Amino acid sequence: MHRIAKLACAAAAVSLAATACSSNSSTTSGSGSSANWATVTSASAGGGMDALVAAAKKEGSLNVIALPRTWANYGKIMDDFTAKYGIKITDTNPNGSSGDEINAIEKEKSLSSAPDVVDVGNSHALPNTKLFSSYEVATWADIPTALKDANGKWFGDYGGYISIGCVAAKVAPAPCPKTFADLLNSSYAADYKGKVAMSGDPTSANAAFSAVWAASLASGGSLDDIKPGITFFSKLKSNGEYNAVVDTESTIEAGSTPVTVDWEFNNSQFASDLKAKGIDMTVAIPTDGLYSAYYDQAVNKYAPHPAAARLWEEYLYSTVGQNDFMGGYARPAEFAAMQSANTLDATDEKNLPTVSGTVNYPTASQLTAAQNTITGSWASALG
Repeated sequence: MHRIAKLACAAAAVSLAATACSSNSSTTSGSGSSANWATVTSASAGGGMDALVAAAKKEGSLNVIALPRTWANYGKIMDDFTAKYGIKITDTNPNGSSGDEINAIEKEKSLSSAPDVVDVGNSHALPNTKLFSSYEVATWADIPTALKDANGKWFGDYGGYISIGCVAAKVAPAPCPKTFADLLNSSYAADYKGKVAMSGDPTSANAAFSAVWAASLASGGSLDDIKPGITFFSKLKSNGEYNAVVDTESTIEAGSTPVTVDWEFNNSQFASDLKAKGIDMTVAIPTDGLYSAYYDQAVNKYAPHPAAARLWEEYLYSTVGQNDFMGGYARPAEFAAMQSANTLDATDEKNLPTVSGTVNYPTASQLTAAQNTITGSWASALG
């Protein structure tokens, strides 16, 4: 299951001015002082984890938004958080977008139903820091600098690489494509005809947008130029290979979209689910179009449950939470630090597709330019 328009391109850390404090209040006593969890910037600043846990349990609820249970293992994460702390989670609009999340914060500022936290693409985090509280989780130092705001307004939690998934039996006698060059190999065009899909329209779906950028990198483009990626898919359509149907487990199983250009955690989840049905699907990270991005966490400045919001973030960035993302085939933001500390789950790490090469992340200006190009050119190029 996909979240539409989750634009998640990790940009370099940007220093942003702090915003005014929320009028919401959730106080508890810790270390002899009272803490307003709507404004504290770390657990230690509020009296420590014990004080945070006590305040969050007192609130008793956490509002999240746009978190499908099948996306990056969020179902298990939410269930385990509730089991550990006894805090009820309400997930509004599970299949919503980053835009929906931001709109909910803006429109529900004074409501108890407002989201306490959001999981948004970097393109939605960067321009909306005025809506977020500054907060640094205990493992702040383990989050790469490029994946977090210097003032704690947003911080990357998990991500992945664009990959190519394939059911070999549905494209035989051609081999499964492992690179973008393979997809345009004229020798395989007949076998791939009508079978290559993405996760929606790149003007609205981030996985598709990222797939086009990966294709651009494989076709002579760069983080400054996404146009070759548009040309790539235009050629794929001209060859009769491109299928505009959104890839899902069902469409893959039915054989209508046996080749999928999608996030590795989506393709890997498809592969795992389909294996139980006797369908063999492989997942490859294309070496000629290496593209990666991360999703960001942020605490709503107007969170109705500010302590629970901060405890949720602490849980996500704990060893358990980060490994749980990896259990859903996503790459946790603290991967490198946990690898050095030997705290990664060995089985889940082994299940991640192999990556060869170094990836660079787009800046905010490169991201904006690419989005504008896609919005203005995609329909006419693929029309």
